[in-house]
Amino acid sequence: MMSLSRFDGQSKLLLRSLMSGASGAHKALTVFHKQQRGNPDMSLCHFIETLCHDEVTEEQPFTVKPLVCLFPPLFKQNLLSFIYLIHSVLPQRSVLHLLKCLSRDPHPNPWISAVGQQLKRSLGVHNEEPLYTPLCSQRLKELSQHLIVNGETGGWAQCLSGQREGFESQGDSGSSEVGTQRKRKLCLVTLDSSDEDAGQHSKRTKTDVCDIDRVDAEERNVNEETSERLERDVPTATPAEELQPAPVTSDFLPEYIKVSVLQIKELLESQTEWDQSSIDVFQVLNNCDVTQVELLCSSLNLPDLLEHTLPKLCSSVLSLSPDLSYSTAAALIKSLLLKKVLSLSEPASRCLVTAVTSLCSHYPRPMCHALIGPVLMEKNIGNPQAELLNRLIEGCLDSHYRLLLLQMTFKISWSEAVLSMIHSLLDSKPDFNEEVFTEFTEQLVSQAPLFTKSVKFAKMMLTVLTKYSSHVTAAHKHSLSSCLTVNETFLKKSLQAALKRIAHTT
Repeated sequence: MMSLSRFDGQSKLLLRSLMSGASGAHKALTVFHKQQRGNPDMSLCHFIETLCHDEVTEEQPFTVKPLVCLFPPLFKQNLLSFIYLIHSVLPQRSVLHLLKCLSRDPHPNPWISAVGQQLKRSLGVHNEEPLYTPLCSQRLKELSQHLIVNGETGGWAQCLSGQREGFESQGDSGSSEVGTQRKRKLCLVTLDSSDEDAGQHSKRTKTDVCDIDRVDAEERNVNEETSERLERDVPTATPAEELQPAPVTSDFLPEYIKVSVLQIKELLESQTEWDQSSIDVFQVLNNCDVTQVELLCSSLNLPDLLEHTLPKLCSSVLSLSPDLSYSTAAALIKSLLLKKVLSLSEPASRCLVTAVTSLCSHYPRPMCHALIGPVLMEKNIGNPQAELLNRLIEGCLDSHYRLLLLQMTFKISWSEAVLSMIHSLLDSKPDFNEEVFTEFTEQLVSQAPLFTKSVKFAKMMLTVLTKYSSHVTAAHKHSLSSCLTVNETFLKKSLQAALKRIAHTT
C-alpha cells in the first residue's frame, strides 16, 4: 500500500470517499460541500498537487510514478468523475496537471482516458483526439458494414429486414397460429413475426446487434451523473425480457480479478496461518462493483465454504482499508453467510457465531439487509436462527438498527421463533417514536388471534405494558384490551392488571 501520510485530514476524508465503491464520486462531492460550508476558503489545489507528487513504486524494478497512478482503477474513475462535477471551481492548471500525470499510467484505462479527453474539451483545451478507443473504432467499422445493403446505406430497418427475409426463405410449416403473439420491438426497428422460429430469430438478431455495444465490466463502472453528461446519445437499452441474454459467468471478470480469485482460492484451501501478504489479497474487493463481487463469491463457492475457515476470512475482510462499501459488504455477507444460517438445524457453531457477530459489529446495515432481513422472510425458521439473531440484537446492534429490525417484523407473519426475536428487541429498548409504536400495536392486534395460547406472545405483551407504558395512549389501550380478551394463558390476569394500572395513571 502507498503511504498516505502526505495528505492532510480533509484530504484523507476525500480519499476515503473516493475509495468507497461505485458511488465514491457522489460521496466525495457530499464531503467536499460539507468542507466548503465549514471553510469557504478551502481549496483542492493541495489535494491535487499531492496526488501528482512522484512516488517510488514497490514493484520490481523500482520506478517513479505520480502517486495517483498507484491507486486502483476504481479510485481513478471516481476521482475523474468527481473532478468532472466540480471542474468549474478548480484552477485549470491543476486539473491539466492531474490529467498529465494520469497519462503516465503504463496501463491506461479506456474509460479514464475518455473522461480525461472530455475534461480537456470542457476546459477549452483544443484537442481533436477522439473519445473512443481504437478497439471501439474497429467495432463501429464492423457495425457499419452490416448497414450496407446492395452497396447502399439502407439504415437499420433495411439491414435487419434483409436478414429476416433471408431467414424466412428457408420456410417452416405449422406455426402460423402464433404469429400475432410474436410481435416484438427491436432496438431501433419493429419486425412483425409470422411464425415462432422467425420470432426467435428476431431476438437473436437483436441480441447480436446490441451485444456490439457491450464493454467489459471495468469500463462500465461509471457513476450516474457523469454518465448523463458524457453519454447522452447512447441508445436506450432493450428490455431485459426481450433480450434473453446468456447468463453472466466469471469469464466476464477482468483479468486482475481472476488472478485474485485464484490466489484467494489457494489461500482458503491452505492449512497454514495467514500473514499480512495473504490478507492483502482480499483488497481486490475494494476494486469490484456489485456484479463482480457476486461473480467472485460464486467462483470461490463461498456459500459452501467450510465453517472453520470463516473466522480467518472475516478477520482479513475486517482488516481492509478503506472499509468495504455498503453494496460490496452486503453482497459478500449474503454469499458467505445466508445459506449457512438458513440451513441451521442446531445451535450455530463457534466459528459461525464468530463470523456473524464480527461482521455485524463492523457492517451493521449490510448485515440487517443482506442476512437478518432475508432470514426473517423465511417462513420456517426455527430456534437456531432465532438464537443467533438474538445474539446480534443483544451484542452487535445499536438502537437505530434494533428499531429497523422491529419494523421489518411488521411485514411478515409471526412465528414462535419470530416472537422470541421481537421479545429480545423490546428488552433492548429501541427508541420508539409514536408512529412506530402505533404500527407495532396494530401488528399485535392483528397477530393476537393466532397466539391465544402462546406464552411467548403473552410475555411479549407483558413487556409492552410494563416497559413501554408511557407510550400507550387511549387509542392504544382500547386496541390492546381486545388482545387480552382472546388470551388463554396463565398470564392473562397479570396482563389485565398491567393494562389497568396504565389506565389508572393516565
